[in-house]
Amino acid sequence: MAYNDFNMDSHWLPFTPNRQFRKDPRVFVAADGMTFTTHDGRKVIDGISSLWCVGAGHNRKPINEAIKKQLDTLDYATAFQASNDRAFEAAEAIAAMAPGDLNKVLFCNSGSEAADTSLKVALAYHRARGEGHRNVFIGREKGYHGVGFGGMSVGGIPANRKVYGTALLPRVDHLRFIHDPANAYIHNKEPESQEDFLAELEQRILPLHDPSNVAAVIVEPVAGSAGWYIPPKGYLKRLREICDKHGILLIFDEVITGFGRMGTNFGADYYGVVPDMLNFAKCVTNGVIPMGGVICRDKIYDQMMKTDAAEHVIEFFHGYTYSGHPVAAAAAVATLDLYKKENLFQRAGEMGKVLGDAFHSTFKGLPNVIGIRSLGLAAAVELAPIAGTPGKRAFDIYIDCFKKGALVRPAGDILVIAPPYIVEKQHIDQLVNTLADSVKAHA
Repeated sequence: MAYNDFNMDSHWLPFTPNRQFRKDPRVFVAADGMTFTTHDGRKVIDGISSLWCVGAGHNRKPINEAIKKQLDTLDYATAFQASNDRAFEAAEAIAAMAPGDLNKVLFCNSGSEAADTSLKVALAYHRARGEGHRNVFIGREKGYHGVGFGGMSVGGIPANRKVYGTALLPRVDHLRFIHDPANAYIHNKEPESQEDFLAELEQRILPLHDPSNVAAVIVEPVAGSAGWYIPPKGYLKRLREICDKHGILLIFDEVITGFGRMGTNFGADYYGVVPDMLNFAKCVTNGVIPMGGVICRDKIYDQMMKTDAAEHVIEFFHGYTYSGHPVAAAAAVATLDLYKKENLFQRAGEMGKVLGDAFHSTFKGLPNVIGIRSLGLAAAVELAPIAGTPGKRAFDIYIDCFKKGALVRPAGDILVIAPPYIVEKQHIDQLVNTLADSVKAHA
């Protein structure tokens, strides 16, 4: 099937240079295991889990069968004033995997919705306990929390923010970014740093706003969308201590790090830190059906239930038409069961070491390489930008790799590989060698 069999006049692609795409379309028509089939019949290895989503690989029969069975049983039911059995089953399975007393699951449909949901929960929680003046949020530079106005406001990627100006939330500040240029090469371990990346939080941000006005701090355990930036050793534990000291909620955005990417259930488990809320999406259903959510600590739910209002009064005015959709919930239950049966999280941790070793042995010393970072089943190579055209070098390499049968992810002048957990060494070799050849060709 030639690309011109597709009428491209109606589809406006997200986060895509549409003008370039129309000249050189990249269209998938099938997928199985580690591999896509394109519209023109080529095979392309999925080196990014299709945007961090497909942990168990494509076309997994247990998930497909669960979806088919659910469609034949209960296709959809309202999420308001009623629910469905699968939603309870999925919530129970997710809560059982979460650390500490993160036991209450609010469902939504994406990571963006999860971010905005967690911010709304934070405001409602503080109001319920008599501290409604807590309405300041603190995000982090280069953080990504989706594309809702709340998530963009606490997010710190300039390109995602610059067009929307005064529509962003006003009471927001940002921590400094976590990357120390002295740690350009991070190889399967938490970096040590002489920089104190939280000093500004204690010395400027909190005094400026007054800690008693701050509702929550939201961070990704590892900054995924920015290009797989890893926090220095002890950073998240100290952030937890600072939040506890001042009664501030700590939110982990684990849309990328959740469900196995770090070789553990969540990034919270990897770092040994329990947040007050944990946002999830992507790998929870292996990407096959949209689902996201927020896991809350018991104290948040319990406080919201402490009300003198009559029992017919809703405690938290929030939700989505498709919250806990029965088909998505069935997909989540089947996906989490498959991860467990095949021990895929442990496998992700083991193959992450193989990926990290391959990155550091292959890319170090290549032209324009200024950094390499690997931890969990993800690795990034950072390139010096072309003067005056930031991002072009990485984008050209991405296109070249695609044409050579490897899907990698450009993020600015960074290229990331984060394959499904079923990846084999030969897949890693193919991905890394293809990327390395392209880096050299675009020197």
